[in-house]
Amino acid sequence: MNVEQQKKRAEDYKKYADKRATKSKLLPNCIRAFLVGGSICAFGQSMLALYTSLAIEEETAKLLVSVTIIFITSLLTGIGVFDKIAKFAGAGTLVPISGFANSVVSSALDTKTEGFVLGVGAKMFTIAGPVIVYGTVSSVIYGIIYWITTLF
Repeated sequence: MNVEQQKKRAEDYKKYADKRATKSKLLPNCIRAFLVGGSICAFGQSMLALYTSLAIEEETAKLLVSVTIIFITSLLTGIGVFDKIAKFAGAGTLVPISGFANSVVSSALDTKTEGFVLGVGAKMFTIAGPVIVYGTVSSVIYGIIYWITTLF
């Protein structure tokens, strides 16, 4: 098959796929993502207010908020509720900490039948691993840039 035939087949397939693909409703999807993501953030903010009102130091309260959101997301993922929320909200559930917790727990649940070491242990970070790597690399690069700019 020559290059021209390959290009023609690729164009034909693209036309075929475009006809069959369901069209996304952009505005309603954005509104749902905004409302659910905003609700998660508002919940976190209310938890911070609750913890600080209990005379917990602000840094400790922030840590407790993270732990609380991770716990609730993990629990909801484990019982199958978070997936329904994510299907409704789309990207709105990808607020970093809840999305991260969901990806780790989902991977762990999917591989638990393969055992705790070769299944859960080895594959738990299959989805979340790149997030950790790129987040760490980005923070190092940002730190270096910040350090260099503060030298002057």
